[in-house]
Amino acid sequence: MSEESLVALVTCDLGAIVRGRSLPREAFEAAGSPSVGWVPANHALTPLGTLAEPNPFGSVGDLRLLADAGAHVRVAAAEAGEAGELAFSICDVVELGGEPWECCPRAFLRDALAALESELGLRVLASFEHEFQLPGGRAAELPFSLAAQRGAGAFPARAMRALREAGAEPERFMPEYASHQFEIPVAPAEGVAAADRAVVLREVVREVARREGARATFTPQLDPAEAGSGVHVHLSLLDAERRPALYDATRPGSLSELGGRFAAGILRHARALCALTAPSPVSGARLAPHHWGAGAVCLGPQNREALLRIPPLVPGPGEDRQLRLEYRAADAAANPYLALGAIVRAGLAGVSEQLDPAPLLERDPAELDGDEAGRHGVGALPRSLEQALEALEGDETVRGWMTPLMYEAYVAVKRSEVQAAAELDPEELRARYARAY
Repeated sequence: MSEESLVALVTCDLGAIVRGRSLPREAFEAAGSPSVGWVPANHALTPLGTLAEPNPFGSVGDLRLLADAGAHVRVAAAEAGEAGELAFSICDVVELGGEPWECCPRAFLRDALAALESELGLRVLASFEHEFQLPGGRAAELPFSLAAQRGAGAFPARAMRALREAGAEPERFMPEYASHQFEIPVAPAEGVAAADRAVVLREVVREVARREGARATFTPQLDPAEAGSGVHVHLSLLDAERRPALYDATRPGSLSELGGRFAAGILRHARALCALTAPSPVSGARLAPHHWGAGAVCLGPQNREALLRIPPLVPGPGEDRQLRLEYRAADAAANPYLALGAIVRAGLAGVSEQLDPAPLLERDPAELDGDEAGRHGVGALPRSLEQALEALEGDETVRGWMTPLMYEAYVAVKRSEVQAAAELDPEELRARYARAY
């Protein structure tokens, strides 16, 4: 059977690694609802390739990976060389009878979205904005320069074409600040499809790089002397008539009262959220002041040091639909379904609890004095995975969004990473995560 005839049925696991099994295309297309067998313990695998011990699954149990017809990706074979087409379907992890498995990341997000719609009548429109690097032997060009893009050869055009073919709707290709670093924003999508696009983007970019004889890495930190690679999660809310719910031109930052309460919920649970959104031993370096990542636990218009940023609005028609929140403390070590689901749950909690709308910080957090810096949470995010897990353990609300089994499995995976990290020197640790992501 040739490589071109295989379709992979995949899931993005608790450690944000895409795993799965393949079917011949004929069998995939003949099946009414394609599925393959899966094992619970697969969700106790760490990004470093080891099995978390102890884990709650052991050696027993069977599941299915059930393909979602709306999340199928097909990218044609390379123009030259041996690489065949890339074909995969993102799956729900289900019990043998078809019921959602309680540790399925897509089910976690789907439940969060259902709660938002049930309680507030709102739906989520979101986009994941990824940075990645293409390290190689060539010298790095200047940040943001045309030379940096041109130095990547055919990769930019081929990546954009492949992403369009995969249905990810890429919008721009941008050279970034660090060496050989780029960013490809994609158009927002509603609900689970937004997180699906994050998975698709990562896998398609890796595939195109592989065809070019290169290796793309989305690791949070490749070189401690340079900026890391993050994921900015852009999120807006729509009511039942698809009208924007975050916009109010009469309020500061044009953010509605509901939006301010939603933001306040995210800020209240920010430390625990990091265990789900920046969850690797190499993630913490970005969560500090002066890294243009998330140096302060605050809400700021056009402020790239704030955990939550309100991007600028271009005056004119449709201004209300531009208003969104940008969550900046995420990276590619995060499972996008868990990350978006947790952000939605935190915002929903802020609205449900009628928290005071989050104030806007319109200054660089680095300019604040000691008392002001404390009030705006400058440097308050966890600086290590161990600290993030302690925050998660101590936040009963965030912990409660996961079933006991999912929480136990997730923490087992992450604590295994902490233990492994302690046994590696920093250079080898960064290299292992660069290979994983």
